[in-house]
Amino acid sequence: MSSEPASIESLRVLYQSDDYLVVDKHWDIRIDSKMWYEKQTVQMQLQHHFPHLADPSTYYGFRFCHQLDFSTSGALCVALNKAAAGRAYRCFKDRTVTKAYLALLRGWVENETRTLDFAIGKNSMEGKTHMMCIEGTEGCENPKPSQTELIVLEFGVYDGDPVTKVLLQPLTGRTHQLRVHCSEIGHPIVGDFTYSLGADDSPYRMMLHAYLLQIPLEPQQLLVTAGDPFIPAVDPKWVPQRSLRTLEATVEAVLEHSKTKEKERVVVRSEREKRKQTKQRRTREESEEQRRVCQEWLSEWAGD
Repeated sequence: MSSEPASIESLRVLYQSDDYLVVDKHWDIRIDSKMWYEKQTVQMQLQHHFPHLADPSTYYGFRFCHQLDFSTSGALCVALNKAAAGRAYRCFKDRTVTKAYLALLRGWVENETRTLDFAIGKNSMEGKTHMMCIEGTEGCENPKPSQTELIVLEFGVYDGDPVTKVLLQPLTGRTHQLRVHCSEIGHPIVGDFTYSLGADDSPYRMMLHAYLLQIPLEPQQLLVTAGDPFIPAVDPKWVPQRSLRTLEATVEAVLEHSKTKEKERVVVRSEREKRKQTKQRRTREESEEQRRVCQEWLSEWAGD
């Protein structure tokens, strides 16, 4: 990931098969747009690099399996046919997808690991309708439960100011969830112009990157990492000072936890299916018994 602005040419492919394409979305570029003045989008990049893969039956030519904010970079999955899109959609709908983001946060985060559990709703306040907000704040409409796991990786400075490098794992999928949660705990994402109310405008980008994407497709899962853009070689203003844990070991632990959760879900589904089958069998047995009793009664009535 470069510190240079996006262009139609700058599309990095992380994974490709007959069914899916995963690209490393650039920062400050929209996935798609209906606005005529939007000359650069991921959809246009895909049209440029893979015109033969575009599906004319869709509005944008490509089926995006999920969303990334304009300012967020990283792994973005594209389904190359309707059936593949349906399979991926079910995984996202059932919340079996594992995603993890890298971020630089303002200040030094005290707790090395924590769960951010704040319901998020739409901000209805004048001038802020493009933003989300935490339940209980003025103008917050229709808040929904939202959880994010935060793991501290490193402490350091960015352009001389203290920052913390973290791995964020969203357990729910609300709009702007990671940005709102980090802002709520007093550690907004570096370069987040919107949720700093325009104050944090000096960095060249918002420091939020979709690093890990795991979709448990059958028969083969899709597992992709999108590199780490928050290193001094890419941005010399970021200077790490103290490391708590490596990114590799942390991601491995996240995936292992995800695997355990999936096993638990399989057990739950199996038990639910057993209960369903038992209920159906009992219903059949009861129906057969009722039919037998009814036939006996009819025979007796006919005899009388």
